[in-house]
Amino acid sequence: MKIIALALLASTLSGFILSHHMGGQGIWAWVRAFCEAATVGALADWFAVVALFKHPLGIPFPHTAIIPRKKDNLGQSLAAFVRDHFLDPQQLLDRLKALDPAMRVGQWLSQPEQAQRLSRWTRQSLLPALDLLDERAVKAALLDALRSRLANWNMAGTAHEVLSLLTKDGRHQVLLDESLRQLGGYLDSSDVKSRIANMMTRHAEREWPKLLKMVDVVKSVDEISAKLSERLAAALVTELQDVLQEPDHPLRRDYEKWVGEYIERLGSDPDLIHQIDNIKQQILEHQHVQAYLDSVWRDIMQLLKDDLSSEQSTISQHLETLFQGLGKRLQADDALRDALNQHLLESAASMAGSLRIGVTEHITRTVRNWDEKHLVRELELSVGSDLQYIRFSGTLVGGVIGLLLHALVLWWTAFSG
Repeated sequence: MKIIALALLASTLSGFILSHHMGGQGIWAWVRAFCEAATVGALADWFAVVALFKHPLGIPFPHTAIIPRKKDNLGQSLAAFVRDHFLDPQQLLDRLKALDPAMRVGQWLSQPEQAQRLSRWTRQSLLPALDLLDERAVKAALLDALRSRLANWNMAGTAHEVLSLLTKDGRHQVLLDESLRQLGGYLDSSDVKSRIANMMTRHAEREWPKLLKMVDVVKSVDEISAKLSERLAAALVTELQDVLQEPDHPLRRDYEKWVGEYIERLGSDPDLIHQIDNIKQQILEHQHVQAYLDSVWRDIMQLLKDDLSSEQSTISQHLETLFQGLGKRLQADDALRDALNQHLLESAASMAGSLRIGVTEHITRTVRNWDEKHLVRELELSVGSDLQYIRFSGTLVGGVIGLLLHALVLWWTAFSG
C-alpha cells in the first residue's frame, strides 16, 4: 500500500513537471493545476500519516511521533475504557441478573450428553491428580503433614468439647436408658441365664469340689445353679427397671457425677491430658499403625485409579447422575435457583471490584513496557492500509481542488476582463 501511494505521488509529480515543460497552456494548464495540488495533498497527508508513528524523514518536528510519545497515555486510556465499559460492577450485575445463570447452568446440566461430558472430563482430570498424589515425595509430605496435625491435636480438649455437647440437657441419660434396656434384655435371655449357671457350676467345682459333691447328693448342683442364675438375672433386671423408672435413682446420680467429673478433668486435669497425649503419640509412632496407614493409602489410591481408568467408571456414573440431577433440580426449584443466583451476583460484585483495579493496572503496565518500535510496527500493520487510503484520498482530493481553483481563477480573469 505504501508503494502504491508512493507511485501515485510520483505520477502527480511527473505530471506537474511535464505540464511545466509543455508550457503550461491550454489543456496542460489544467494538468498542471491538478498535479500541483495533488502533489501538495499527497505530501501533506503523507506527513500527517507518518507523524502518527514516527518523525517524518527522521526530523523531530513538533507534534510528530504521536503514538510512541503518547504510549503511556494510550495505555491509561485503554485501561480506563476497559474498566468503565467492560468491568463496571453495576453493568456486570445487571447483565448477570438478566442472564439468570443458575437456570442456564441447570438447562445445560440436565442434558444427558452434557452431564456425561462433564463427568468424563472430571474423571480424566482426576487421574493425573491421583498420579501426582501417589508420587513418593508428595505422599510422604501429605502423610507427614497429617501426622504433624494429629501430633499437635489437643485430643483431650476436643473430647471435652464433644462430650460437653453430647451431655448437654441430659442427653447422656438417654444413652444410659438405652444401655440399661439393652442390658436388661440381654440378662433376661435364656441363653445368658444358662451361661451364667454353667459359669457358677464351674467356679464351684474349682473352688469347693468336696462341698459340691456333698451338696450334689442332696440336690443337683446344676439345678441349684440354674435357680441361682434365674434369681440373679431377675434381681438385676428388677434393679435395672428401678433405675429406668426413677429419675433420681442413686445409680443415675453416680453416673451423672462420674460423667461430669470426667468431662471436667478432660478440660482441666494436666495429668489426664498428658496421659491421653502420650497414648496418642504412642499410637502415631507405632510401626504397625504407620504400616497400616500406608497400606490403606495404597489400597484407596489403587481402587480409585482402577475405577477412574475404566470407561464404565462407577465414580463417573455417579457424577453423571449427580450433575444431571442437579440440573433438573435447578430448573424446578425456584428457591435454590434464586439462592445460587444471589451467591453468584455477590461473588461477581466482589470480583468486579478487584478485577477493575487489577486489570486496569495490568493494561497500563503492559502498554508502558511495550517496545516503542514493536508497538509502532504492530499498529502500522493493523491500521496502516487504511491510513494509506488517506494518502490516496489526499492526492485525489488535492487534485480536484486544484482543478476547481484553476477554474475559479479563469472565471475570475474572464469576469474581470
